[in-house]
Amino acid sequence: MPAPPDRRSACVTERLTSQDILVAISRRFPARLTASLALALAASLTLAACGGHDKAAEKKEGASRQTVSAATATSVALPYTVVASGTVSAWEEVPVGAETGGLTAVALYVDEGSYVRQGQPLVQMNDVLLKAQLRQQQAAVQTAEANAARDDAALARAQELKARGFLSQASLDNALADQRSSAAGLASARASLAETQTRLSQATIRAPVSGLIISRSVTKGQIITAGTELFRMVRDGRLELDAQVPETELPLVQAGQSATITASQAGQTTGTVRIVTPEVDRQTRLGLARISLAPGSGLKPGMFARAAIEAGARPATVVPTDSVLYRSNKAGVFVLNADSSVRFTPVTVLSRRDDQTSVEGVAAGARVVVAGAGFLNDGDKVTVAAAAPAAPAAPQAPAKK
Repeated sequence: MPAPPDRRSACVTERLTSQDILVAISRRFPARLTASLALALAASLTLAACGGHDKAAEKKEGASRQTVSAATATSVALPYTVVASGTVSAWEEVPVGAETGGLTAVALYVDEGSYVRQGQPLVQMNDVLLKAQLRQQQAAVQTAEANAARDDAALARAQELKARGFLSQASLDNALADQRSSAAGLASARASLAETQTRLSQATIRAPVSGLIISRSVTKGQIITAGTELFRMVRDGRLELDAQVPETELPLVQAGQSATITASQAGQTTGTVRIVTPEVDRQTRLGLARISLAPGSGLKPGMFARAAIEAGARPATVVPTDSVLYRSNKAGVFVLNADSSVRFTPVTVLSRRDDQTSVEGVAAGARVVVAGAGFLNDGDKVTVAAAAPAAPAAPQAPAKK
């Protein structure tokens, strides 16, 4: 078989051919122009002759692969947080009203924002007339008591005379009736006295429970009508957040779980889930979790706040954060195939940290591209770099108790 042509001999042949062309050019053009054309043409022909073989060889061997690093998606138990938002409200609102009416408010002892104790006076109404009625009722009771004592003695004498046969049965019956009538009069007088005493005590409006006054609707000099709401209180000053939770996450929220409450106007505080309502709104598909707020939170009824409820740990697939890319506004990772090609797989980001990201859409055990993923396209073949030796772990600080 004839030997294959040598690459160097092909280059020499091309150079000889170019020299012949230069000789022909030098005969027709000036010397200065001939030198410039000669250099340019010689370089072009040489590169065309020798470089063509290099490109063909490179194309035949195939394009070079990009070197990347890879990591394995793992399944770990991560703390799961349910995020909800809602309105701050009172744990229990207590309206305070007047039980007796037609009297004038002569003194106000508290205002909005005051914290009061149970039984503490809030409003004093004019009780001059009631005190006069009280004295009248006390006198009526004394009169009834005297009448009752007299009739009791008369009945005793009548019974003694009847036993000796000196009194008729009719006279005894009259004495007995008088005694019963005086006893009833005494009971009526005492009831009237108790009523007047009650009305007098109601002239001083007191706090029914301990708590915070959040509204006041009475002024000094106002004639108060019975049943009118004068104050509104938050029982014990306790507030809670009515957090609206999506129905898909509602089963994860349970009473007793801790929560972190954040409000733009009051900063951050803590709370505890008090109760989860059993009903879901049919329009919004949201359930309600009532979160008791810590005392001194700075929150006020009506404020908007967000809650991060610690719903325990749940299995999740995590990948390195650097492996998560966004293509066409969609998150995804490049998954390594068995033939060293890569495939862009869309994922749903559940939570993100500096080093790890919890995702859905990739099975645990899949290998994903980390370094170099931003330069890849679907179907590219890559070379996975060997893992660098692990650096010695730094000593950990003791945990704070």
